[in-house]
Amino acid sequence: MNTLDEILEAAHAARIPAARASAAERAAWLRAIADALDAQSDTLVTIAAEETHLPEPRLRGEVTRTTFQARLFADRVESGDLLEVRVDAADPEWPMGPRPDLRRGYVPIGPVLVFAASNFPFAFSVAGGDTVSALAVGCPVVVKTHDAHPRLARATADIVTAALTSAGAPEGMFGTIHDREDGVRAVQDVRIRAAGFTGSEAGGRALYDLAASRPDPIPFYGELGSTNPVVVTPAAWNERADDIVDGFTASFTMGCGQFCTKPGVVLVPDRDAFADKVALQPVHPMLDERIARGFEQTLHEIGSNPAVKVLLTGPREANSPAATILGTDADAVLADPAIVTTEMFGPASVLVGYRDIAQAVDVLAVIKGALTATIQGTAALDPDAPRLIEAMSSLAGRVIYNQWPTGVTVSDAQQHGGPWPATTAPTTTSVGTAAAQRFARPVAFQNMPEEFLPPGLRR
Repeated sequence: MNTLDEILEAAHAARIPAARASAAERAAWLRAIADALDAQSDTLVTIAAEETHLPEPRLRGEVTRTTFQARLFADRVESGDLLEVRVDAADPEWPMGPRPDLRRGYVPIGPVLVFAASNFPFAFSVAGGDTVSALAVGCPVVVKTHDAHPRLARATADIVTAALTSAGAPEGMFGTIHDREDGVRAVQDVRIRAAGFTGSEAGGRALYDLAASRPDPIPFYGELGSTNPVVVTPAAWNERADDIVDGFTASFTMGCGQFCTKPGVVLVPDRDAFADKVALQPVHPMLDERIARGFEQTLHEIGSNPAVKVLLTGPREANSPAATILGTDADAVLADPAIVTTEMFGPASVLVGYRDIAQAVDVLAVIKGALTATIQGTAALDPDAPRLIEAMSSLAGRVIYNQWPTGVTVSDAQQHGGPWPATTAPTTTSVGTAAAQRFARPVAFQNMPEEFLPPGLRR
């Protein structure tokens, strides 16, 4: 096994040949990874099921998402659509004076450190979105694997390494580290030029501070906690209450509530009537004991608030938590915003009763930052929707109407980010092809002979 220094030095050495690689070469790297993962999916899913407690259909779907993502990035790399190019031809009549020929493109930022997530052992892990985003623009990648699924991480890393080698990628283009202290040291190492993280607010903030406090601070793209508020409008509650309750129940318990997009706070006109319609089912075990303990602790902290009560608890099976719905009202939230700003990473959600839409908007204002915000409105145009859309657009990266936030498709228009504490970089996304922009640095070439321009900027 290579040491941390050897892995970082190999990535540092690979940065120059990686930056010189053509679009076709980079696309070939990504397709080789996708093909190799698909070929070994049975083995990988078996290991993942043993380590994570996630059901096989979910894991197989996640492999499909992961390989689709790699191929989508490959397609965009090859077509030249991954990164925006701007060209200003020379203009002697430019109003502020003659303008030179300017061509704005991108260069790879350099070796990227990726911290794998626990809750998506494929899509946000060793070969997940951060890794693919960095490779797509020509950055070497060092992955700090997650200790929730160590055997899967090593198996996936072996497949990715072999695939990149077979596709002709530079040596050192991909490496992994496993020790937590190595991850801390790596984020401070001069050879690492950017980092991507998916995980807890506490862990992400600690690493973000380390990245910012370096003598040479680097970008740190952390996707952290989010309570993902939902507002059920009065008109929608009168029109389709059963449909809303069923959708919520499926969404907040999906994956045992271990989605960063779980609807953790639901504002409703009639809290108790909403809870009376909910039928909770057993959920599967959580990813590991540490995450289970953290969930139970946070659930206890929120549930112990005098203004909060347990409305409903589902059946509990062996080694599994019980899905839980807590209840409070908007006045209590406005007095103590921690009720709706503390993420419970697991199958629990808070129902908040409100008097009118104005009070619901006041509650949204105290949430500050979220990955998603959802309106459950009427099938036709809901009269309260415009006001809610305005409020939600200021706090979330994705605003949803009459769907639920736990599905995050991979596409060109996707935005998976938001103001703090949802992320450390609210102007970026960690899902979708725009995620590649995080690891590419813009450069303007002025009056450059065509022969010296990068291929995508030539006339």
